Amino acid sequence: MDALEHWAEQLAGWTIPPGILAAAPASPWGFDVATFVRRAEDETGRDTPSRRRALEALPDGGSALDVGCGAGAASLALAPTLGLAVGVDEHPGMLAAFAERADTLGVPHEQVQGRWPDVAGDVADADLVLASHIVHNVADLGPFATALTAHAHRRVVVEMTDDHPLGWLRPYWRRLHDIDRPDGPCAEDAAAALQVAGVDPQVERFDGPPFMADGTDEADVVAFLRRRLCLSTERDGELRAAVAEIGLPATRRLATLWWNA
Repeated sequence: MDALEHWAEQLAGWTIPPGILAAAPASPWGFDVATFVRRAEDETGRDTPSRRRALEALPDGGSALDVGCGAGAASLALAPTLGLAVGVDEHPGMLAAFAERADTLGVPHEQVQGRWPDVAGDVADADLVLASHIVHNVADLGPFATALTAHAHRRVVVEMTDDHPLGWLRPYWRRLHDIDRPDGPCAEDAAAALQVAGVDPQVERFDGPPFMADGTDEADVVAFLRRRLCLSTERDGELRAAVAEIGLPATRRLATLWWNA
């Protein structure tokens, strides 16, 4: 098994067992648009390896292609250097939030709805290509990364969690469902897979804030975990007891993977 296959196998291991998923009161996937807007606002001015590596490759008034843009946390953090932000996302609500935030910041922008790399042929090249917190949703990482590189004049910058973004939920899955989740995939696995795909990324790790519940009080946390773990409200008592024993992450270990085009 090569590194690309290992990456895909590890991701597939996070599939929720059909019986648990069928019994879930609500879909365990996704975040609402407001959560992404708050994340984009929090990223404004934050000094991270991702932002530094992007800015050093972005000419004044240059363009950035933001794949899986959400509300623009990756690309719009580069204002005012940024001359054009192009957002690609599957969800129209995210693209609307991206456009609204770009307008607020005075950044010219374009939006393309669709899944990368399916829509790569509809998107122009850019000085800088960004993909922030999306690669853990991509099983076939080779074509995804190849299309990123093909669209970059100068550099590609990928940000991701060092571990799987839901890795911190492993003890909760064990306690509340008696199942084990995979050990990965992690940033090291991504870098190895990218090398098989013909990319030699530089990797820089750093700590960032946790990104989970819509709020920080107990009700918000329990609601977030209940949804992610496919639980009903009848198990809230067990869930609160698990939180008290296992705890919650205070930070997230993040990784910036970047390479020149």
